[in-house]
Amino acid sequence: MASTLEFTVRRKEAVLVRPAGPTPHELKKLSDLDDQMGLRFQVPVVQFFRNNPSMAGKDPAKVIKDAVAKALVYYYPFAGRIREEDGGMKLSVDCTGEGILFVEADADVTLDQFGDEIWPPFKCLGDILHDVPGTGDVVNCPLLLIQVTRLACGGFIVAYRHNHAMADAAGLVQFLKAVSEFARGASQPSQQPVWARELLLARDPPRVTCELREYDDVPDTKNTLVPHPDMVDRGFFFGPRQMARLRTHLPPHLRKAASSFDIITAVLWRGRTASLNVDPEDTVRILCIVNGRSKIKPPLPSGFYGNAFVLPAAVSTARDLCAGQLGYAVELVKRAKGQVTDEYIRSTADLLVVRGKPHATAVGTFLVSDVTRAGFREVDFGWGEAVYGGPAKGGVGPVPGFATFYMPYRNREGENGVVVPMSLPRPAMERFSAEFDELTREQQQPTLILSAL
Repeated sequence: MASTLEFTVRRKEAVLVRPAGPTPHELKKLSDLDDQMGLRFQVPVVQFFRNNPSMAGKDPAKVIKDAVAKALVYYYPFAGRIREEDGGMKLSVDCTGEGILFVEADADVTLDQFGDEIWPPFKCLGDILHDVPGTGDVVNCPLLLIQVTRLACGGFIVAYRHNHAMADAAGLVQFLKAVSEFARGASQPSQQPVWARELLLARDPPRVTCELREYDDVPDTKNTLVPHPDMVDRGFFFGPRQMARLRTHLPPHLRKAASSFDIITAVLWRGRTASLNVDPEDTVRILCIVNGRSKIKPPLPSGFYGNAFVLPAAVSTARDLCAGQLGYAVELVKRAKGQVTDEYIRSTADLLVVRGKPHATAVGTFLVSDVTRAGFREVDFGWGEAVYGGPAKGGVGPVPGFATFYMPYRNREGENGVVVPMSLPRPAMERFSAEFDELTREQQQPTLILSAL
């Protein structure tokens, strides 16, 4: 994305969009996965849309605003406010019907001026997603803020600030697809929403039967969570050519058995650890977000839009991770994902209750979330699918660079792949970038080259 692009955004006052019809006024408990401390934050999401001549004369802001009001009749908890119970240990949604925040804006810039690489980080995020003062807390605030920014070319940007305790990526996309269906003239959503948060409450009594290394209590004795003063952001593209080259670094039995997620995650974890010059004896871990919808028994009902994921951890010493072959890291990632069963998810909910809804381990940790199949780009308000749709920045956490997202992207050559934004201290980014380029260059290398610890 063009890093030097400057433009002016003129915004109207934020307004509340309420459901277009009557809705129940009730208190609905969130699940024990929903209200863990690690999900009590706001997530920025953004979509870029091109001008569509067939929609000439239609205002995207009005179309989307009206559609939101209709969708909120079905997804009425989004129009409510989160309240705390039990001293903050439990969260519920008070379905008040107050509505979500909506901002209408215009920008004196065209979509083409953003450049060929429209992906995070977006340095203009504060312009295309206005942080309305006093509305950004998790409790007693709107659960969703939407800003529609019309562009000079007829295209537009839709940006969201979404309360993560309310829904995960799949749940938010389900709501947005309902909005898009109303925007295109539907009389009701094709997918009826289902609350059912009680299905992910802890058992009574709770019993933790699985090893959950993602919640290890690790003190930060080396001050690794102190933010670095000079962070650099860069997006890395994993297309067909890059993936083919990376597979050549794997042992024969993994070249077909390893998924793209396994390989990308192993490369990032290994390269990031090496570039940060982590002490060889330190324990490092990577948390892989795994959707549990199909793992729960019985499966969660179709239409469920709450948080339904867990964070299985792969754990290693920095020495073993960086000195070994890439296949070692791939095997650890595959093993971590394979842990997720119905019992694993139940144990997670139980642990969260027993230990007071703790954050996941932060020290020595890197977290990755694959949203390539979430469907942000496919949301169509009538102008076609988005040029880019997904998280608006590389990740969230105790320090920059703690987490990242895998997002679908089509590059300028028309290749479909995955883009991953990374945030690292400047010297580490230089090392990481050099190793990435070495791994994925045209000439095949016989071994994986990474800085030795």
